Amino acid sequence: MSKKFSPYYILIFHVLIAFAVFVLPFLSKLYSIAIPAVGLYFVIRNKNRNNEVIFVAAYLVGAEVFLRMTGGNFNNEYVKILITFFMFLGMIYSNFSKKGLVYLLLMLLLIPGILVTFEMASLNTDIKKALMFNLSGPVCLSFCSMYMYARRISFSTLQNIVLLMGLPIVTITVYLFLYNPSVRDVVTGTQSNFETSGGFGPNQVSTILGLGMFIFFSQFVLFSKTKKEIILNGFLLIFVSYRGIVTFSRGGVISGLVMIVLLLGLMYYFSNRIGKNKIGLVVVLMGGLALGVWTYTSLQTNGLITKRYANQDARGREKKDRLGGREAIIDAELKLFVDNPILGVGVGVGKELRKEDLGEVASHNEISRMLSEHGLFGIIGLFLLLLVPFISYINNLQHLYFLSFYVFWLLTINHAAMRTAAPAFVYALTLLSVQVKFTEKTET
Repeated sequence: MSKKFSPYYILIFHVLIAFAVFVLPFLSKLYSIAIPAVGLYFVIRNKNRNNEVIFVAAYLVGAEVFLRMTGGNFNNEYVKILITFFMFLGMIYSNFSKKGLVYLLLMLLLIPGILVTFEMASLNTDIKKALMFNLSGPVCLSFCSMYMYARRISFSTLQNIVLLMGLPIVTITVYLFLYNPSVRDVVTGTQSNFETSGGFGPNQVSTILGLGMFIFFSQFVLFSKTKKEIILNGFLLIFVSYRGIVTFSRGGVISGLVMIVLLLGLMYYFSNRIGKNKIGLVVVLMGGLALGVWTYTSLQTNGLITKRYANQDARGREKKDRLGGREAIIDAELKLFVDNPILGVGVGVGKELRKEDLGEVASHNEISRMLSEHGLFGIIGLFLLLLVPFISYINNLQHLYFLSFYVFWLLTINHAAMRTAAPAFVYALTLLSVQVKFTEKTET
């Protein structure tokens, strides 16, 4: 955070952004232009000496859902394209570890699927759109990972990066309250709710708010040094968690909770006896807060939120599917893979082939999509994505957030694919060489 400005003023500024855009929606477009423009200025001015590109990318990740729900983005891949650009710029200024070239191999593995697309796509298929929609996420992940692989950074700097992601999430949450101040009035069933999600996709809103839950929990537990900071970060944690839950989209909230549990687990494992006792108190406190938030949410939704997480409809009847219809898509993609195991059916072609049976629905699962559309090359790519972070982590045990970040990526690509830049960027954060105390250098 900048020393020139109080963190409280910066937080208030992000609250005011929500009010301004709610009243004057066209300001969202200006916001979407201002972020990369200001970011580019700082990167060029400092020649990326302090890894400014990571800070810019982190802020873009936090702001992406807000820009999309308010019409600020110029297209759905806008933020992923910007992040890819900044990572490329960072590599020009600051080079990158040669070991990171393994992610160049990942991009090369995508090429056969692209070639199959040109062969298989029908005349009605918008090939450019299909390629951008399905490949912008993997390409963004590859550039982020190449830049961040083994790049040395202090833990306090990493937390500043994480906190920078959190600031626009505060803006999102305030905007959701303005858009829908009364949850009780709009919740009538147990399906994902667009009204409580700002009129935007509940799955994506839940995903970013789940990440926000982890961000403000980590800030609350590790970086709250005064009573004022404890109260503020505790309030933000409750604030974001409540709005995440009432989206009625479970994936992001569950991911956030798992991230928190893994962080607590690592903290407990590496702590001494006194530290373990303190963590025990934190667990009790968090359990009480969680119970309070859940009870309040249940009252506001007339108990429907409890039925949602129990996989029941509004009348309390068990639903046939547990994943909101995603099982049928996954099953169809696995069948396509079995029929086309080597090259797959081509990027974006799976959606066309499923249209007759399931309608025009895109995949929500990046793993099954990679299998069906890239075949054997998709398997190799997934194997690299799953394995490489752990190879990096062997010599990087001070990275306290490693497991939380890794699991966020893995869970998110299973319920929300790579619709947003968040899983790509957070995955790359697992590859940073995090040091608790050291004189910072950049490994090249």
